[in-house]
Amino acid sequence: MHFHYAEAMQLDWIDDILAVIETGSLTRAAEQRFLTQSAFTRKIRTIEGRIGSPLVDRSCKPVTILPGVRALEPELRELSGRLRRLQHDLKVSAEAGGNDVTFACQHAITTTISPWVVKQLTSSLDFSVRVRSGNLDNCLMLLLSGEADFAITYESPGDADSLMPQAFDAQVVGEDILVPVASPHLIAGFGKGEIPLIAYPSDVFLGQIVSRFVLPVLPDDILLSPKAETALTLAACEYALDGIGVAWLPLTLVRKHLEKGMLERIPELPQQELNIVLIRLSSQKSGRHDRVWDHLIGAAAPPGSGL
Repeated sequence: MHFHYAEAMQLDWIDDILAVIETGSLTRAAEQRFLTQSAFTRKIRTIEGRIGSPLVDRSCKPVTILPGVRALEPELRELSGRLRRLQHDLKVSAEAGGNDVTFACQHAITTTISPWVVKQLTSSLDFSVRVRSGNLDNCLMLLLSGEADFAITYESPGDADSLMPQAFDAQVVGEDILVPVASPHLIAGFGKGEIPLIAYPSDVFLGQIVSRFVLPVLPDDILLSPKAETALTLAACEYALDGIGVAWLPLTLVRKHLEKGMLERIPELPQQELNIVLIRLSSQKSGRHDRVWDHLIGAAAPPGSGL
């Protein structure tokens, strides 16, 4: 059950799922939700259709919640509480008429691109900007829960428009490159064959990019030997600076280190182009959101993001 890529996750859907978990049956859950059983059953089917995954085991009588869904109860309760708090905060914010906006950025982008975003919006539009950092799934989840107005993430050019759910609008605002880098003294000791690697976990975005686009085109005489693994690009950069191994890192993140000679690119190893993408919920369009969206799309590309 992948809530991260659900087209939407409405508060009443979460309450419906929690009702089934709490009561143990669709009949009692329908009573708790003040619906007829047939109406509640249709609603559960609608939720399953929207998230693209079953919630209940219909092979059992009575129908029961799937174990995997039950295991998500703590996460669902947390999200329900966050959404209720958000409703209150939005009401207060709307009444105050504030010009604040929240961005969710992938970790590397928080360091490299978000300063450009903050400067654009604070100097040109007089907005107050809040930046939250997370992995790709976290960023989309923050959008779906309403805790962020916009997200800025990476995508590979070949994936444009193919992996983003219909619930989101996405627009490329810049370009980056995932480049193989290492400390000069480590490169000086390279021989043919085995090369020490700073790896990403396979379940994070950059780990998937390396697996899909980099590893398949490695030269046949090169073997990567993992020495460290981290999901954080900033940590991977520090490991590379310390001479632990080769790391594939965004050029926007390592450009200054390259210019100072603290890291060097390895031309024998493949690199991968990345798009920098601005994302919002398709349904979240207002005068305030449109002003931010149009301004960032119309602005010059973030510094250092060109290929």
